[in-house]
Amino acid sequence: MTRKKVKLAYIANDSARKATYKKRKRGLMKKVSELSTLCGIEACAIIFGPYDSQPELWPSSSGVEHILSRFKKMPEMEQSKNMVNQEKFLRQRIAKTNEQLKKMRKDNREKEITRLMFQSLTAAKGLHGLNMLDLNDLGWVIDQKLKDIAIRIESLKKPSMQLQLRSQPQPPPPSQPSQTQPQSAAWLMELESPQDQMRFVGDDMLLPFGDQTYNYDNAMWSNAFFP
Repeated sequence: MTRKKVKLAYIANDSARKATYKKRKRGLMKKVSELSTLCGIEACAIIFGPYDSQPELWPSSSGVEHILSRFKKMPEMEQSKNMVNQEKFLRQRIAKTNEQLKKMRKDNREKEITRLMFQSLTAAKGLHGLNMLDLNDLGWVIDQKLKDIAIRIESLKKPSMQLQLRSQPQPPPPSQPSQTQPQSAAWLMELESPQDQMRFVGDDMLLPFGDQTYNYDNAMWSNAFFP
């Protein structure tokens, strides 16, 4: 059986208020003790009540004095950094609740407009009775859905493109010329390259290497190879 939620308000009945005070006081002291033991921190509690002649202290009078002295040695900004009173605490709770309410209203509005969009697509409901605010919200929801679809399509395309690139045969690496190739063969390849289609030596023009129309009686040829 679930516990009934207690309304946070002043208890008008004296006997009920006294019983609640004793019960909550024991619970508070237990929580402070557990917090100090489990987290290894220094904590203390001071409770002034109308039903006790002396204030309730935890863990002891000397322990409370030690912690309070450490607290007073801190700078004033550090002392009040996380300190709240009842009014400030309630204001923080109200602000947090308002933010949650605003978020829930936005989510509900988006779900409502999305449902209206699907109804209009299935011709279950027309758009004639909508006002300008509803139409603007509907346009915004449609734009968001289109953007989500485009992002989804792009994410589905990437794995298939990568798979196609992997399946394509890779071209062989370019062959490097052998470092041990003889100098005569390299000289022959250099002469046969397209860059050496025409050579000039002095004032005479040499035709490509191996040309059958070359004049072997040329003095430069005979002097170079047949001394």
